[in-house]
Amino acid sequence: MTAPEHPEGAGWRDEERFELDADGRLRDVHATAPTKYTDGSSIDWFAEEALARARTQMLHSQHGIRGFLLPAMDAARMWFVVILTGVSIGVAGAWLDVLVKWLADLREGRCTYGFFYNQPACCSGLDPGELCTEWKSWSAFLNVRMIGAQAILQSTIYVALAIVFAASAAILVQSYAPYAFHTGIPEIKAILSGYVLDAFLTPWTLLIKALGLALSVASGLVLGKEGPLVHVACCIATLLSRLFSQFKNNEAEKRKMLAAAAAAGVSVAFGSPLGGVLFGLEELDTFAKEFDVMWRGFVASAVAAVALQYIDPFGTSKLVLFQVTSGSDTWQGFEMFPWLALGVIGGVLGSLLIKLNVQVALLRRYSLIHEYPVLEVIGVSAVTAAVSFLIVFCRVQMAELVANLFQECDPNRGDYHGLCNPTALWENVFLLSLTAGIKLVLTSWTFGMMVPAGIFMPTIAIGACLGRAMGLIMQDVQRWYPDAWMFTSCPPDPSVRCISPGFYAVVGAAAMLGGVTRMTISIVVILFELTGALSHVVPIMVAVMTAKMVGDALGSDGIYPIWIALRRYPWLPPVDYKDKGATGASFMRSAEDVVCLEDGERTIGELERLASEKSFNGFPVLAKGRLVGYVERERLLSALRRLEGDTSRKALFSNPKRDAEEMENAVDLTALLEPSMLFLRQDTPQEVVISMFQKLNLRRILFTRAGGLFAGLVTKSDIVALLNRHFPHAAALAEHP
Repeated sequence: MTAPEHPEGAGWRDEERFELDADGRLRDVHATAPTKYTDGSSIDWFAEEALARARTQMLHSQHGIRGFLLPAMDAARMWFVVILTGVSIGVAGAWLDVLVKWLADLREGRCTYGFFYNQPACCSGLDPGELCTEWKSWSAFLNVRMIGAQAILQSTIYVALAIVFAASAAILVQSYAPYAFHTGIPEIKAILSGYVLDAFLTPWTLLIKALGLALSVASGLVLGKEGPLVHVACCIATLLSRLFSQFKNNEAEKRKMLAAAAAAGVSVAFGSPLGGVLFGLEELDTFAKEFDVMWRGFVASAVAAVALQYIDPFGTSKLVLFQVTSGSDTWQGFEMFPWLALGVIGGVLGSLLIKLNVQVALLRRYSLIHEYPVLEVIGVSAVTAAVSFLIVFCRVQMAELVANLFQECDPNRGDYHGLCNPTALWENVFLLSLTAGIKLVLTSWTFGMMVPAGIFMPTIAIGACLGRAMGLIMQDVQRWYPDAWMFTSCPPDPSVRCISPGFYAVVGAAAMLGGVTRMTISIVVILFELTGALSHVVPIMVAVMTAKMVGDALGSDGIYPIWIALRRYPWLPPVDYKDKGATGASFMRSAEDVVCLEDGERTIGELERLASEKSFNGFPVLAKGRLVGYVERERLLSALRRLEGDTSRKALFSNPKRDAEEMENAVDLTALLEPSMLFLRQDTPQEVVISMFQKLNLRRILFTRAGGLFAGLVTKSDIVALLNRHFPHAAALAEHP
């Protein structure tokens, strides 16, 4: 059964006062605001949501004009934060796009009439095909004429600036904001599920994450800025929400706001407002339970997309980042086979990338590399830049590479590094496959270094390379065997395109992204919003579905749940667990292994010493073996330390009939018992227990046996360990093993 909830929450501030009434009872403990949770703990969802309900009831209970204005002002503050978060992340995303493009172009040359112009801005206003003379490579700008000297100069500047940018990002992260490294999505998933990590969302982390992200992407490291923009958006929302007490004093409301911010971050990252909402629904698991949270995410996502399009950092006046131009809006039935093959390849390579990344993370943690993270970044950036300079498809920024791989060959646009040269088919297939292989290996190492790094764009680039190679092969086969039975549905006119290699690149990108992240619906929506290829949604769906099925067969978890398990965050995956007949008794901590408080047996002084010596989160309270309730350690200590004059009196947690003399020498602490605690019989099926943790956001469940006797307990951490037991490296990267 569940004890009734109290509307004022489950904790207290340090400055509260605990007093005894005339009958020796602790009073006024529920009249104070909830305590500040410490990093590493989990919030009490029951208490926080009860506090929010009590606040709402208080606002609506006012009479007269106050009863109308107070709720309206409360809602206005919430929408102010939502809308301003959307605008802010839209502006921040556009600023990052411009900064990354300028820094990346600076590695290859500069604009003759303005140092701070990137190549597109420097060459704007030219007609298609017209040569840009204002943008010069460094060898041309420095008037170096010898071919050998030009190559040495260009490669030296290219590699040197890559090292400078990457090293600067690593130094900033290590010195000022360690939580600014990596993508941030695993931490956001854990925070939204109730984990407390306030250091992850500070203004300083926001600044270092944004600046370090621009530097690390511009360095040419095989990483993206899309995932980290979710972290940036959540930092912005946290900063804005601190202006109002309704978010500052309630962790549940704060997480609802963060969910909306995360959707806005994805919207800006890909120019995909619907994809952002579906990302929150599918990957962050935040919108399924409450419609108002999804509505906030929808508004924030739309506002962010409008702000991004208004600033127009791409100079296209469109929100679509990679416009797909296809010769036809239809696709042929035989193409389903190569698309299924791309799905299989995406699932296999996605699982391979995850496994490689895990092994690199373990090597990094348990070797000398862990002691020198900046040197690791310098070494990897040097290798990446040196290798990339030699291979044309690796040298360019990944966004530019993907944009050109998604495009169809057009005589009016020019040939992108010979990609449309029919006489160089196998050379292009080899280069694309080599590029995909190099990026796969480098991504496995880079994702996890001491720099801000996302995995979306590298994954998309790998899949796009393989998809384009598959499209080129299919196009060449159709050109040589136009009368084959499988090509009978193609137009008889050879000048009309039957196979579009650019769209094969889109399918390959979707398949690889599905194989790495194991997302489905949100990937499909993000890809068609990203490319505008709405008519080809079905092939994208088929490839993503196949990639997920193959990936799940090779390993059930995507990259983000794997990193959550590696770092031991208390996040419960929404899996349908089957217990095979096991009960709660099979995995609970038995009563013999739990420190319990016997009602009326200890004095206030003894209780304070016990709570100070133990580091448990709390203690079950028993009365002759029967379960009375549960008291949290911090709450207990906070109250006991203010009863200094009563240390010799007995501590009571229940109110049976007692004589006057006994009550005179005791202190009634029943108000300290958890107001919301779930008690179950120990023979409850294990899968029911796990389902309750998943659906009710519980922190613990206490078990009883016949007669109400205490049998044991299970905590959220126990459930997390149970659900991650198939992964051999769980908690390998935990900060406190």
